[in-house]
Amino acid sequence: MEITIDHKLNHYLNVHTATQPKIIPNSHTITFITKKTGIPQVWTLDMQSAEIEQFTNLNDRVLSVYHSPSGKKAIIGMDHHGNEKQQFYIKRAEGTVFEKLVVSNEHFHNFGGWSPDEKKIAYSSNRRHPGYFDVFVMDVETMQEEAVYEFDGNCTPLLWLKDGKQIVLRVQETNIDSSLYILDVEKKELTRIGDSTVYARYQSLVVTNDKKGGYVLSDIHHDTLDVYRLSFDVPADLQKVFSVDRWDVVEISLSPNEMKLAYTVNEGGIYSLRVYDLGTGEHTEIYGIPSGVIESISWLDEENMIFCLKTPTVPGDIWSASINDSVIERLTFLSKSEDIEHLWMEPELCTFSSFDGLEVPYFIYGKKEQSQPVVVYVHGGPESQIKAEFNPVIQYLAGEGYAVVAPNVRGSMGYGRNYVQLDDARKRMDAVADLSWLVQDLINNRAVDKNRIGIMGRSYGGFMVLAALTHYPHLWAAGVDIVGISHFRTFLENTGPWRRRLRECEYGSLENDSEFFEEIAPLNHTNKISVPLLIFHGRNDTRVPVTEAEQLAADLRSQDKEVELVIFDDEGHQTERIENHIKMNSMIVAFMNQHLKG
Repeated sequence: MEITIDHKLNHYLNVHTATQPKIIPNSHTITFITKKTGIPQVWTLDMQSAEIEQFTNLNDRVLSVYHSPSGKKAIIGMDHHGNEKQQFYIKRAEGTVFEKLVVSNEHFHNFGGWSPDEKKIAYSSNRRHPGYFDVFVMDVETMQEEAVYEFDGNCTPLLWLKDGKQIVLRVQETNIDSSLYILDVEKKELTRIGDSTVYARYQSLVVTNDKKGGYVLSDIHHDTLDVYRLSFDVPADLQKVFSVDRWDVVEISLSPNEMKLAYTVNEGGIYSLRVYDLGTGEHTEIYGIPSGVIESISWLDEENMIFCLKTPTVPGDIWSASINDSVIERLTFLSKSEDIEHLWMEPELCTFSSFDGLEVPYFIYGKKEQSQPVVVYVHGGPESQIKAEFNPVIQYLAGEGYAVVAPNVRGSMGYGRNYVQLDDARKRMDAVADLSWLVQDLINNRAVDKNRIGIMGRSYGGFMVLAALTHYPHLWAAGVDIVGISHFRTFLENTGPWRRRLRECEYGSLENDSEFFEEIAPLNHTNKISVPLLIFHGRNDTRVPVTEAEQLAADLRSQDKEVELVIFDDEGHQTERIENHIKMNSMIVAFMNQHLKG
C-alpha cells in the first residue's frame, strides 16, 4: 500500500509500546503499561495462552502498578492531566473495580511497597509542606493512615523488611546523589546504609528472601555504578561484588534461589544483559538480544527472565531470555507496524572532539547524503542520555532525507560521575559550546548543508535549544523548544518546592548564582534570535512552569520575531495523550520541512 506523507507520519506517531512488565505473584500473568487506547493504561499478558487483555480502563494516565505479595490485590498510581501528582487506587479481588485508596489531589505520593502480611502499604507525600515528603503507613482494609516519620526534604520509601517494623527509605541528596536509610517505624529512628561521609548514587536495591541483606548499585568511591553486597545488621559496611570497566551497571535482579544476579550494562547508550553466578563468580552475557535498551528485568524461574526491550527499530515490547540456551523470545508485538517498520533505521554511534579536547558521543540517523538538511536533537535532564531507542520523529525525519544527530554532550549520564558533572553551575555554557563544535564537525566531516541546520529539544533540552539560538545564532535555520527553560532564575523561583533544592545542585542557586543566570538567560538575549521558533508546553507542568514558555513568546512577539506557542491544557511535562502527541509532532515535521527544505 502506498502511504502518503501525512498518512505515513500518522503511522509513526501511532506506534504503540509495552513497558514496565511486572509478574503477578503466584500466577502466569504479566502486567505492563501501554498507550494502546490513547493514554497509558495497564494490560495483562497470559504467559500460557499469549493473550493480552486490558487491566485498567481509567479516565487518566496510569503511571504505575504494584501487586501485593499474594498477587490477589493491586494498586495503581494515576495522576490528573499530566501533573505527576500520583494518587493510589486499589483492586481488592479479581473482577472488582479500582477503589480510591490514597487520594489527596493537590499532593504527590510515592509508593513504598506492601508490608509482608500485605495488610499495609507505605508511601511518602508532601502534604505537610510542598517541599517535604513525610512517610505514611496505611491499613488497606480499614483505610486508616498514619504519618510514621516526618522528613524535611525529598524522601521515598522503597520496601519493607521482613518483620514489618522497618522500611528502607531513599533520600535524594543532590540532583544525582541519594542516601539509603533503614527506618524503625516504632522507634522513629533512621540508620544509614553505606558510607555517611561521601555522597554517591544508589539505585536498583534488591533484597534476599530473608530480608537480612541484599545487593545495590552505587558509585561510592568510583566513577561508575558498581554492584555491592549489604547486610542490614551492619548497614554501613558495603562490600563490592564487581564492577564493569568504563560503564555503569544499570539494573540488577536476584534469581528466586538467590544463586544468580542478572544485570544490565549501559555501553554508551546500548545495553547488554548479563548474569553473575554468586557461587562461582562467573559472568555470562546473554547474546541474541537486538541492540537497544533493556529495562525492568524479572525472573520467571531459575533459568528464565522477562524484560522490556526498546531499540531504534523495536519501539518497546516484552521479551524473555533463557540463560541456559540463550533462547530469546518476543512475547508481545504491540510495537510492530508492518506498513512502516521496514523504513526504520539503525543509528551510527560516533564521537567528535569539542573545544577542550573532550570526546563527545552522538548518534546519527539518516542516509548521510551530500548537503542534506540536519536536525540536532538535544535530550533533557540534563542528567539523562540519548540511547538506542525508537523515536518516531527522529525516524520520520531520517526517512525523509534529513540527517538527525542526537548528542550526549557533557553533563549526560552514562559516562561516569566526572562526565555528568562537567556542566554543573558556572560550567553550564560549556555544554552549549559542545553543540557549536558538533555542528562544525558535521559541516567538515559529514558534508551537511551549513545553511539548513535545525535544532530541537525537550525540557532541559529546550533550554539548550534556546541557549544555542541566542549564543550561536549564526549556526541555525530553525528551532523547536518543548517545555524548555527560558531563564534559570524564574524557573527556580516557580518550579515545585519539592525539587528546587535538587535543581540548584545542578544549575547553581538563586542565592549565589543569580548574576550568572542573568548573564546566560536566553530570555535576556532574544534580540539575537534570528530564525523561526516553535514552542510547546503543558499547562499542568509541575517541573518547568508554563510561564517559562509564555514569557519567552511574549518577549519575541514584542520584537515582531517569528514565534508560535502551543499550550496543551490537559498535559504536564510529558505529552501523553495521543491527539496532542500527533498535533505536536505533525507541527514539528511541517515546521522543519518549511524552514530546512523550503
